[in-house]
Amino acid sequence: MSDFNIHYIAKLARIALSPDEEQRLGAQLGHILGYIEKLKSADVTHVEPTAHAFPLVNVTRPDVVESSMTNAEALRNAPAHAGGLFVVPKILD
Repeated sequence: MSDFNIHYIAKLARIALSPDEEQRLGAQLGHILGYIEKLKSADVTHVEPTAHAFPLVNVTRPDVVESSMTNAEALRNAPAHAGGLFVVPKILD
């Protein structure tokens, strides 16, 4: 299968290819496209569509409301605080 334009593909990828590289990569892409054509002929009528090869399971903890620290506890180790808030250096003028 060689109905693709290696110059067009190289332009899309924004890479400059030497004539030797064009020849080699063109042949490799041809083999890849030929293999994809073989895959298209596989019978997948009884295969259920999936998004992932393996089932994914959420590994995060359940979202449960718990007691949190007080404002004073949160500010206890802050290098600077004022009015119940953290004081940080100004980064924008």
